This record gives sequence, structure tokens and C-alpha cells, in this order.
Amino acid sequence: MIYQVSKADKKISGRIHLSGSKSITNRVLIMEALMGKTVQKQNLSDSNDTNLLTSLLSATGNEFDAHDAGTAFRFLTAYLAIKEGTWILTGSERMKQRPIGDLVDPLRLLGARIEYLGREGFPPLKITGCSMTGGHVKVQAGISSQFASALLMIAPGMRDGLTLELTGEVVSEPYIDMTLSLMKHFGVQHTRSAASIHIAPQSYQPKDIFIESDWSAASYYYEMAAFSDELDLTLAGLLQHSFQGDAKIASFMESFGVATSYSEKEIKLSKMTPSSAWRFHLKDQPDLAPAMFVTSGGLSVPARFTGLEHLQYKESDREAALRTELLKCGIAVGRDGEAITIDGEFRPVNTSFSTYLDHRMAMAFAPLAMLCGSVKIENPAVVKKSYPKYWDDIKSLGFAISEI
Repeated sequence: MIYQVSKADKKISGRIHLSGSKSITNRVLIMEALMGKTVQKQNLSDSNDTNLLTSLLSATGNEFDAHDAGTAFRFLTAYLAIKEGTWILTGSERMKQRPIGDLVDPLRLLGARIEYLGREGFPPLKITGCSMTGGHVKVQAGISSQFASALLMIAPGMRDGLTLELTGEVVSEPYIDMTLSLMKHFGVQHTRSAASIHIAPQSYQPKDIFIESDWSAASYYYEMAAFSDELDLTLAGLLQHSFQGDAKIASFMESFGVATSYSEKEIKLSKMTPSSAWRFHLKDQPDLAPAMFVTSGGLSVPARFTGLEHLQYKESDREAALRTELLKCGIAVGRDGEAITIDGEFRPVNTSFSTYLDHRMAMAFAPLAMLCGSVKIENPAVVKKSYPKYWDDIKSLGFAISEI
């Protein structure tokens, strides 16, 4: 399937209510399963990943297919390790290429019984759930913070608790902070030093929760705002003081002329003079890279991004994918040491964009219709992974979408 996405003008005006954060929702679902009690949850994510995790947590069999949902796979690896029974956990072909050894190794040291059913260090897994001893363990947090989050969430149920030492340069650290804040919301306390987190044996306590909307999804609307000539856009469900590291998009996009004003549970975007500071460190916000790269390219702004050494481990090899697709518009994605650079003048030669089975590629390239008149997006259904309503929502802002 291919969508032709068109926009007759550069005006963005309206109100969008974004779904609840997938990252927050999925953590809440695991904690709810661990406590064995239902909590009242407002503004749940409607993403495919969340629906999949919900289904797997309520499944009665012993085989679990996480498909392409990396968060679900990692969290379930830890959750099943402490859940009595024998379980098979697998995923898509892409999932089988994503390393899991840096989570399995510390789980084994803490008492988990996990075997690889294919290539060493990669899915699928055979997990024999058992009571885990716990103790002190190191985790390599340089590829995914989800390894640390997965261990932290099951720590309260370990006999000796858990002292988790983070090694290497931690990527996406705000997601670890998010996990700890949500655990605290449900009554689990922790102590923390520079590189170590300690959680004593204790129990989760049920408590109602409002799940903030998804700042990662908001990044595509900031992109549209940057491309606009007229702007009056409200995004509902977002908080100024957020659990989510991707809330940083608000300050990043000031460099591209987008201002953010906050009120209770919503934000409003408006135009401002760009700050011209086109240097961005995304170690804590790697999921913002697609929207940031395409915004920079679309505006012909030479930008420099650091902290993205592990961009290849996402749903696609995003560095390679973004390089290939932006080149269709005359934009070069290069390397300068550890930095990724964006350079060139935006001149679209080919406006048919591949999505690489990656939801963020589809959502990041669609706003280029504002600059090109229309673009083609291949396999547009990939947005269901995190934002099923994306196409309907951008229609409400004046985009026309037709299947070709």
C-alpha cells in the first residue's frame, strides 16, 4: 500500500489530542501484572505495541510472539524470568537481529534460567520462570536503557532485592528516571548514587494513574510547525513537567522557529524567531532523530547531531534509512567523527519515501508534503505500532490522503 499525502498550503491550525505515552503505558502494564491487582488507568496508549503487550500479559499459553515490539520483548524477558512456568519468547525477523544478551546475562547472574533458541545473544528465548535471588549486578546501558528498566521493575520481587550498577555511557537515561518515578508512584522506593540504584525487597501498591500523552508523537507536529507559514496548533494531553525525556523537543525546536506555551494538560505551538543554534545532543532522546533530521533537511539548515551511536539498533537502521531517503531531496546525511551531519539544499527529486517497517520514518517524512505539495509514503500502516490515528489526525489539519 502507498499513501499520497498532499497539503495545499503551509497553514497548520487545529487541536490534536495525542494518545497516552506508549513508554509510560507499557511500564504501567508490567507493574500492574507484577502486583497482581488492577489499577485505574486514564489516557492509555492506543498503539499496537501496547495492545500487543496487553494481549500477551493476559494470554494463557506458554508461547509469546512480541513481533517487532522491542519494548515488549525486553520487558517480557524480565517479567517471565520471575513468573513461574516455562515460556518461549520470540519476535519478528528484525527482532531476531536485535541484541538481547546485555539483558539476559545480568538476569542469569541474578538467578534467572534463560536459554537461547537460535543465535547466541539474540532472540528467540526459552525462559524458565523461578524465584530470583537478586543481589548486585552490572548492566550495560549503552545500547538500550530498557535493559535497566526491565531489571528494575522486577527487582522488588527478588529475595535479596537488587543493586543495579550502570556501566558504559547510558543512553536514554530519562527512561530509567521514568521507570523509577512510576515505581515510586506505585509505592516502591529506591536509593541512588552516581552509577548505582538499589531497590530493597518490597511490594507494589495499586494506585490510580493519569498517563500523559506521547511527546515522541508530538515531534511530528513540531516538524509541521517548523514548515508552516501560519501556525495555531494545540496538542492536548502533554505536561510541562514530564516523565518523558522527549519533552526536550520543545526546546530543540526553538532553533527552527517554534515556540511552546503551556497550560493545564496541553501545549500550544506558535512561530518565533529561530535561535540558529543547530547543534543537538540526542543521547537521551534518540527517538527524536527522524523528526529532527527531516526538519533540518526540509529547511535546508546545516545541523549537527551527537549522542546517536546506537541509531542502528532501532526498528530500522535509522541512520542508513534517513541517509537514503533524505538524499532523494538533495540532503546529505554524513559522519564527522561521532557526529551525524545534515547538509544540502532541499530540492526534492523523488518524493516517494520508503519506511523500512519503521513507524517513525513514515510519520517524519509525511510532513514534507507541506514543502513538496505531495509525497508518497510506502507501507503507511506501520504507524499503527505507536500512533494508529496519525493519518486521521493530520487530515484534521488540512492534509489530504489517498491510497494509490
